Amino acid sequence: MDPSVTSGLYRDITDLAHDSPSWVRHFVEIGTEAVIVILGVLFLASWWRRRSVDSRAMAVAVVGPLATAVAYVGSELFKSAVQEERPCRAVAGAAASLATCPPVGDWSFPSNHSTIAAAAAVALAIAWRAIAFLTIPLALFAAFSRVFVGVHYPHDVAVGLLFGGLVATLVVLALTRPARALIETMRTSRTGVVVWFAGRGPAPEPAAQWASAGSGYSAVYGSGYGPEYGSTQGAGPGSEPGQQAQHGPVAGSDRQHR
Repeated sequence: MDPSVTSGLYRDITDLAHDSPSWVRHFVEIGTEAVIVILGVLFLASWWRRRSVDSRAMAVAVVGPLATAVAYVGSELFKSAVQEERPCRAVAGAAASLATCPPVGDWSFPSNHSTIAAAAAVALAIAWRAIAFLTIPLALFAAFSRVFVGVHYPHDVAVGLLFGGLVATLVVLALTRPARALIETMRTSRTGVVVWFAGRGPAPEPAAQWASAGSGYSAVYGSGYGPEYGSTQGAGPGSEPGQQAQHGPVAGSDRQHR
């Protein structure tokens, strides 16, 4: 993209930055880096809370950071191919950048911060839908902040957002199934660290526990015996195993008197 297309908007945003109160400028300068840290912490929280749920949910949580890393590598390759100069050096008449202008060779298009933030936000939203209201605004803030501090054009961050979100979605979709198989294998491991990382999964359902107990009784006593009442075949409610066989025919039967 021709940088001149958004250079006017870049000037407007950097002028806004210089006209803003000092606390706003400091907040955005800190926030532009802090967002990445916050998203990293949310990845850890997502992994931790999924250790006790089914293997598919755990797989999605684990694949998220990998998807973000893939998006970052892709943006770096993109930068090397395009080699767009930073606006803090290239745009004449623009206000000085709040952040230190990156050195020559650290190209501008697309924005790595925007790519990472979007990839992490989308991956987290897929794994943990309840926090999408937090991760998506964080990604948008990260993108805007890069223009605000003067180190990226608006089109750098816009493409970074789209690229990061798209790559994260595709990677999560592609790797969830193999990651799920790996998690299930890890959960059967006898190595403590492996099981700790993968988690033990959800606790067995009570019905499954009774079914397991019942199968054990059947193996010992034969079909029809359960863990509480013994035989359930041909017995009335509350009867003990073999009770009818011990007492024989019911006394007072019409057949016996005849």
